[in-house]
Parts: sequence; structure tokens; C-alpha cells
Amino acid sequence: MRINYSIIFVSEMARSVAFYRDMIGMPLKFESPGWTEFNTDGATWALHKCDDSADKANLQQTELAGLCRPGFQVSDLDEFHSRMAENNVPCLQEPTETFGVRIAQYVDPDGLIFSVSGEGTSE
Repeated sequence: MRINYSIIFVSEMARSVAFYRDMIGMPLKFESPGWTEFNTDGATWALHKCDDSADKANLQQTELAGLCRPGFQVSDLDEFHSRMAENNVPCLQEPTETFGVRIAQYVDPDGLIFSVSGEGTSE
């Protein structure tokens, strides 16, 4: 079994498309006002328009049952982290070694926390 897709509920489609396409670097598959998909290695990353956004402060401070924290892998975590900092993407955890892998955590425009790791193990 493998994960086929992840749906992220967003309050502003255009803002979220710009974030995942331009900031994160995901290639856009197609875009519409209510549903957008990105090409990724493996599972589909989909955005679904919803009417309201989550309580961002609560999401950043609490891990609640029923929430998801996606994780991405990039070839160069330091370069990715520099790009996020240059674009003022909120960072909750600077690149840190965790279980032999360097991981950082960021927040998307609707308050979704996501992790990003570098390829391979740290030296």
C-alpha cells in the first residue's frame, strides 16, 4: 500500500497555489478555483477550497488528534531553509538533527505545519 494523495483545505486558493508552487517549488499539475493539484514524486498534493481557516495560533502550539503534519524531502535542506527565510515563511524549527536526519518545520499561509528533511543522513 502507498499513499495516493493528500488534500489540504485552504481558505484562499490563489495564495496557497502561489505558496506551494513558488515558495515550496511544487510543479503545478492543474488549477481551478475549488481544486488544485501538484505533481510530486509519488502521491498527489491537492488543495481544496474551504470557507474558513483553522485557528493558526492553536495549530502552532498544539498537536491535536485528527490533524496531519505532512513532510517533504528536498535535496538541499540548507538551500531550502535559506529560501524560506528570504521569503519570510514562518519557521517553527530551524534545521535540526532528529534521529539521524536534519529536519526543519514551517507554516503555510493557513497555519498548516509541515516538515522538510534533507536527503540522506546528516554528517
